[in-house]
Amino acid sequence: MNRAISVSLALAAILFGTIQLIPYRVHNPPVEQEPQWDSAETEALARRACFDCHSNEVIVPWYGRVAPSAWLVRRHVDEGRHALNFSEMHRPQHEAHEAGEEVLEGEMPPLYYLAMHRGARLNPEETAALVAGLDATLGSSTEDEGAGSRPVGGDGRARADSDSDSDSDSDSDSDSDSQPD
Repeated sequence: MNRAISVSLALAAILFGTIQLIPYRVHNPPVEQEPQWDSAETEALARRACFDCHSNEVIVPWYGRVAPSAWLVRRHVDEGRHALNFSEMHRPQHEAHEAGEEVLEGEMPPLYYLAMHRGARLNPEETAALVAGLDATLGSSTEDEGAGSRPVGGDGRARADSDSDSDSDSDSDSDSDSQPD
């Protein structure tokens, strides 16, 4: 019985050591362009509550360096950056205008993250300030009801989606056949 336990523990240790060699960890590419923040307070609150998943400035905790938990951390960071990356505002950020609403509804930061990152917890005043600041910096989904998702452009401000411009292009094609207004 003791031998079986010893062999099992040895195999588990070898497996644990081996999976550490799989290089699937969070990496931080260079910051290319941050938004034009409406205030220093908004930036500070966003850095505190959002940047560990939504930027290229992730501070990886100790468990984020040890597989298999590192794989989960990397997956969450990849998903967060895909939805909104404050470090790459020159790229379209299709969900940026929803950031304030996500914070207001308590969906961001997620509870599992807050449980392990006390510094990301915001009091009601800080939450209200962050929501207002994100809406001012990135635009608000409530301003654009029915407009669909708008990417944020290179200046960090919400802009019209090029797909929505295709309707105006088709209108301009039909304008040549129609009467002037």
